[in-house]
Amino acid sequence: MKRLAESRSTRGTPAVATVAAMAALAAACLMPGYSAAADAAAVAPADGPCETSLADSFWRAPVDRLPVHPSSGQYVSSIGSAESLHPDFGSGRTEGEPFGIPVTVSDANLPETKVTLDIAEESDTSGYRIPPNAKIENGPASSGDRHVVVWDRALCKSYELWNARQQGDNAWHAGSGAVFDLRSHALRPDGWTSADAAGLAILPGLVRYDEAAAGRIDHAIRITVPRSDQSYIWPARHQAGAAADTSLPPMGLRLRLKSSVDTSQLAPQAKAVADALKKYGAIVADNGSAWYITGEEHAGWDNAQLDALKGFKGSDFEAVDTSGLQQSPDSGAVAPK
Repeated sequence: MKRLAESRSTRGTPAVATVAAMAALAAACLMPGYSAAADAAAVAPADGPCETSLADSFWRAPVDRLPVHPSSGQYVSSIGSAESLHPDFGSGRTEGEPFGIPVTVSDANLPETKVTLDIAEESDTSGYRIPPNAKIENGPASSGDRHVVVWDRALCKSYELWNARQQGDNAWHAGSGAVFDLRSHALRPDGWTSADAAGLAILPGLVRYDEAAAGRIDHAIRITVPRSDQSYIWPARHQAGAAADTSLPPMGLRLRLKSSVDTSQLAPQAKAVADALKKYGAIVADNGSAWYITGEEHAGWDNAQLDALKGFKGSDFEAVDTSGLQQSPDSGAVAPK
């Protein structure tokens, strides 16, 4: 099977700077105030920088000292104990297509974008502001998941689409979509999907190049599994299970690289990822290939460094009991210590 085909998720329905400063910059450069993440200028909103998640979000909660889940062995076995960890992101192209999920950064006050959706009943049907040059996962000709992720740093929101196709400069059609306020702990309505099967935001769980280059990734990472149970646990809001089988992982399950695994000899980019998997773990967010972790498409990745992560196997992981983190079932904030 082709590598990219393996990396794409499989599902039936997807469980599926100040404005003034940017205006001045745009006028000076005679260019729109948006760009892909690789070329984005760091211009902070008036009320502070826009992070991809709040400091007390479940995304940033350390899980290295939490207890092992009672069903850890069953979960790891069902995902694949002998299967290799796989970074589903990097630089350049594979089989003619870029890989990873591109993050399009917008620092401008853009007009609202018209978005039509196949699964409108579980999607946000308005509120998107998507630049016309927004990148599509694996490129515009991709037959895969075709995620679009826009990090709007002016309004501190993330606009996320699954199976997205541009219909014009200011119109898109997608299978499903969601608008996330990155300064809010609110989760999706219970039972709703997003651009991801688990109903979670994609942006906060992506491995980003700037984080790895700085040597520290301080959040959990999005991961896919071949088959999931027809259930979901906090903070997930939706399931896309293959069967009602409690030996299969539910959406929202947290997995971590065991503390006993030696990561000391890894090159810097790979070590940053592995250390994050130890401290923050990975969150089951979609069905797809076993142990595929997701990061952004970026020219700065060193694929040889990332390939070293494939030396880890499923048996190097364990499932974590994160029930003690939950403060409220409808909030992504973790309980105070």
